[in-house]
Amino acid sequence: MPDDEQSLDQPEAQAQDQPEAQAEEPAETPAGDQPEGEAPEQAEGQAEEQPAAARPRRRSTRTGTETSTRPRTRRRAATAEAEPEAESTAAEKAPSEDESPPPRLRQMYREEIVPSLMREFGLSNPMQVPRIQKIVLNIGLGEALTNGRAMESATRDLAAISGQKPIITRARKSIAGFKLREGNPIGTCVTLRGARMYHFLDRFINMSLPRIRDFRGIPRRGFDGRGNFTMGIHEQIIFPEVDYNQIDRIRGLQVTIATTAQDDAIATRLLELYGMPFVREA
Repeated sequence: MPDDEQSLDQPEAQAQDQPEAQAEEPAETPAGDQPEGEAPEQAEGQAEEQPAAARPRRRSTRTGTETSTRPRTRRRAATAEAEPEAESTAAEKAPSEDESPPPRLRQMYREEIVPSLMREFGLSNPMQVPRIQKIVLNIGLGEALTNGRAMESATRDLAAISGQKPIITRARKSIAGFKLREGNPIGTCVTLRGARMYHFLDRFINMSLPRIRDFRGIPRRGFDGRGNFTMGIHEQIIFPEVDYNQIDRIRGLQVTIATTAQDDAIATRLLELYGMPFVREA
């Protein structure tokens, strides 16, 4: 019987030893059996304990060296943001090559002509002072019906004079006596406004009109009664932009200056202050 008692005592001792071993070594549970809150906490703890040197690195395909995948530092990011701003500011401050200087006559109108006209005509508001609205240059080409190259030459001259591409005017109706059909090209014209208008007027008064042969002043009969003035030029070569060796023939043109004046008296005085050389009244 002693053997039986020993055999019975052994299972009891094994049963007592197994719980102690289980308590010392915690059982491994599968990932699916873990609670929901434990997995994120373990991942965050592992990320914090991971040293900076152990971060993943990528291998460069060109040099074969490993490069870190760390984000840019604040200093590099600030430098990268400041460079485009500095370039845009420099581009705004740098003047372009095509930028023209401000019109001299427009500045003279604001500083000298407006106070003078308000004083002479008793105007109380500066907005009542008339101003130049536009300048229209026109060349009529009846010869374009028979000479096809006349339109091309006249358009080239007018573009050089005004600095703007002119348009081609066409007949509005057919006239049998002139062998004219509706839609035929019969001329070219250009309308100038803004800074380009003031630049042309400055060149016209100070450079072109003095080059007219036997010039004795511009007649005053060119006003239409509503403040608009029209004059004719017999030769386009008075403009320094036209090369005498490049033209096919001498052509004239018409210059119309449209103003916001209500009568001819104040319009005449406006052009005189600009420097228009009218014929002196007897």
